[in-house]
Amino acid sequence: MRIHLKTLGCRLNEAELETWSRDFQALGHELTQELNSADLVVVNSCAVTAEAVRKSRKLIRRAQRNNPSAKLVVSGCYASLDPSSSSGIDLIINNRDKDRLVEIVSKQLNLHAMPEMATEPGENSLLARGRQRAFIKVQDGCRYRCTFCVVTLARGEERSRPATEIIDEINLLHAGGVLEVVLTGVHIGGYGSDMGNSLFQLIQTILEKTTIPRIRLGSVEPWDLPENFWSLFANRRLMPHLHLPLQSGADSVLHRMARRCSSTDFRQLVEQARQQVPGFCVTTDIMVGFPGETEDEWQQTLALVEQVQFSQLHIFSYSPRPGTKAAGLPGQISRAVQKERSQALYALGQQLKQINQQANLGAELPVLIESKAETSAEGAILWSGYTPNFLRVAVQAPAGLALENQIRQVRLEAISEAGDHILATLL
Repeated sequence: MRIHLKTLGCRLNEAELETWSRDFQALGHELTQELNSADLVVVNSCAVTAEAVRKSRKLIRRAQRNNPSAKLVVSGCYASLDPSSSSGIDLIINNRDKDRLVEIVSKQLNLHAMPEMATEPGENSLLARGRQRAFIKVQDGCRYRCTFCVVTLARGEERSRPATEIIDEINLLHAGGVLEVVLTGVHIGGYGSDMGNSLFQLIQTILEKTTIPRIRLGSVEPWDLPENFWSLFANRRLMPHLHLPLQSGADSVLHRMARRCSSTDFRQLVEQARQQVPGFCVTTDIMVGFPGETEDEWQQTLALVEQVQFSQLHIFSYSPRPGTKAAGLPGQISRAVQKERSQALYALGQQLKQINQQANLGAELPVLIESKAETSAEGAILWSGYTPNFLRVAVQAPAGLALENQIRQVRLEAISEAGDHILATLL
């Protein structure tokens, strides 16, 4: 069968989609990028915000409208939280069963595939063609209950994957040409809590039992990192970048959010990382307009963001999610105020991004080349990729020199006119 896979939301959803793609191909099915030509459409939905729910509904309706003859399977947080909205959907897979999605779909929808279409053992055709980075799901679920978060309700309790499975998947991907993996999960800092293990031990094992050149971590809660965590980055294969969600710079707001890290603790953690890991880069999430957020609390957030000097901000406006404690809190902030604050934070984020870019000019770093960015009038090609500390760069190379999916040493020369990347030259 021809199968079209689509996902919304987090990197964990991406990791799950990549796993399903490999499992479907192993059974002999063909993946297609064309929705209209698919026999089966699988949507991995999201519900982290009201906007994510709207986009999930829109994606499902588009699949139903553009290809009504295809079987439609929906999974993810939106489907798990609101399974009643299943009109026109052939099968809903709850989050707790996502790891068995291909098995369940094959059985419930009676899928058939010709055995000779199956890929050869060890082949990973999806990721080997034009895909340099893969997301690896290491765990699911979360034991914490931040008052704004609906994902913990949708994903359930923590469940960690055995380290041997993770190692095997990474080695399979590396053999198929992938050069970088990103470890993802709902709460990856809690990895191993259900198995007597830890994220620290998992990373140690991955570094010992794989040879893939680049390993990144997804979003990690700041309170989950042990004091000796930074020693792991002595191994240069572990990329010197972390996404540490802050959410707010005001301790009073963090308390209402039920976050477990104060603004002072967060600032000290980042200082420790930068002292111990050369070139360390920190990105973060900031939630704008949490219920009751006063102007003074908002100014505290702006001040802390500027103090920490994040290299990149993920800004999103608070939206009440049914079933969460924050949805019932007083002092809901108007959309107009949220928009005004978001614009101010975005402007600050752009300034900090440029400061970080400027500080890295002249550095010589290895870059994983991912794709062609553009071709100049003179025929030179700009190739796009990322440094270990997550700076986006464009590398100029002469026509005819293929750089895709290579790790090349470059010198960072100048910030692009648009300010969205750094121009670099090959060494």
